[in-house]
Amino acid sequence: MELEAVPFGVMVKEVLLKLDTETLCSVACVSRALRFSVSQALPLLSSLHLSAFSPDAQTLAHILYRCSGLNCLTLNCLRLDDSSLGRFLGPHLQELNLLSCSLLSYQILASIGETCPNLRVLMLELVEQESPEVFKSNLARMLSGCLYLESLCLKIRGTDVDASAFQSVQFFLPKTLRILKLHPVLEQDGIQLIKLDLEDRPHKEPLLHHDLTNNGLQSLGFCHRLTSLSLIRSRRNHQVSFKRINDMGMFLLSEGCKGLESVRLCGFSRVSDAGFASILHSCQRLKKFEVRNALFLSDLAFHDLTGVPCPLVEVRLLSCSLITSETVKKLACSRSLEVLDLCGCKSIANSCLSSISCLHRLTSVNLSGADVTNYGLSILGQGSPPITHLCIRGCKRVTDEGLSLLLHGGGTISKSLSALDLGHMPGISDKAILTIAKAGIGITELCIRYCFNVTDSSVEALAMKRRFQDESKLLRRLDLFNCIGLSVESMRSLKRPSFPGLHWLGIGHTRLTGKRTAVLTEICRERPWLTLCLDGCEMGCHDGWQFHGPDYR
Repeated sequence: MELEAVPFGVMVKEVLLKLDTETLCSVACVSRALRFSVSQALPLLSSLHLSAFSPDAQTLAHILYRCSGLNCLTLNCLRLDDSSLGRFLGPHLQELNLLSCSLLSYQILASIGETCPNLRVLMLELVEQESPEVFKSNLARMLSGCLYLESLCLKIRGTDVDASAFQSVQFFLPKTLRILKLHPVLEQDGIQLIKLDLEDRPHKEPLLHHDLTNNGLQSLGFCHRLTSLSLIRSRRNHQVSFKRINDMGMFLLSEGCKGLESVRLCGFSRVSDAGFASILHSCQRLKKFEVRNALFLSDLAFHDLTGVPCPLVEVRLLSCSLITSETVKKLACSRSLEVLDLCGCKSIANSCLSSISCLHRLTSVNLSGADVTNYGLSILGQGSPPITHLCIRGCKRVTDEGLSLLLHGGGTISKSLSALDLGHMPGISDKAILTIAKAGIGITELCIRYCFNVTDSSVEALAMKRRFQDESKLLRRLDLFNCIGLSVESMRSLKRPSFPGLHWLGIGHTRLTGKRTAVLTEICRERPWLTLCLDGCEMGCHDGWQFHGPDYR
């Protein structure tokens, strides 16, 4: 039966209202009848998510004019200023998520407080532009107007941001608040919260008598309802760690906060297996466990996971040099595991991939820098986990043959895989990219940065991806940073009608940026939603909004 023959009410309520915004736009292009149906569905939408691209003020007005029933709005605000956004705020909104707000001033906080009294959820990503005093006054006006907030997430980006910006926030918090995430924040200001997310980036070694200690971790025991804890000491600006915290601090934390469901720790260089294991054994509700840069975390911390009652769903062990394949084999006993991130654990090898292949709920795997080979990928290629995201960046023993074994192995991953990272892999050439174009039917995000043996043939093959198989999905993001084998001739493959679904393209440090800037201008004019990154940012950046790469150093 043709779509146009479906009864109008059924089409709108049972079909169109269940689709995301991007799919609705695609459906509207099919026929005049479907375009009319979509126009009738828009006023009935209760939520709208526009995070995949950054609309300008005119486009946003055109969209929101038709969406009169919204109570939940998510926007990428990269191209929006206060005046273009303010007209769409109002008491109808209960959830508001504003991402990448590079042009918005602190005044938007006061505007939200004055116009959105019924907000329950608010998330803002702002750029430092004005003085801390201006921020504080606008924040106070916002909180005094939004009396029903249940979740508040505020993030201010800038090199000179001072954590004292949030120092007095507790005086204005509504009683309904259940989740609070602030960045940056002072430790003492978050001590009574349910969800703590604390991160610092010291430029020098902190004074010992001012630094976090075991007693500080013990004080968290007074937060009886604490379910999520993130304590991060970044090494981006200086090689530092929490030098006054050892295993005893972890023991005190695990005993006082047994209700924790999520734990993220970075910079605890003096904590050993015993300290980390105490969290795994004491927190019986623990679902997410992340540790970065732990010098003394080894396989022993996971030795007896069979007796651990926590239903682990997400495990991230980043740049933990003592972790080997034995840890992965122990983690395989947690059948609820969905995310396994072992970025920078260089002792991970083929021997654990059979265990990974038995995890039937696993959707995301990061083996960046691991010692895996083509044989290891053949094991994953035959497995049953519905892996959607796979990162094997820097796995230098993997070649074109490994990609063929992965995607032609007959396992679930050949159809489930949507994001693949092959960065920094000298063994990858055009042959592997052709395999991806033909067999990677679900792949929409591909990173091949620093793949020096990739040439114009790869770009041409990816441009043909949809034509090889009808069910193949369109590429949304493509990272070609420092692919020095590409010539300026490959620019032709980037023009319309090729790559019709592309939203983000990284071409920094290639010949594509050195000449023919007029062609780049033409591509941008043809594709107004395409973000071209020339700076080497990681995939998905928005004009520098995201940082360059993960902070796992």
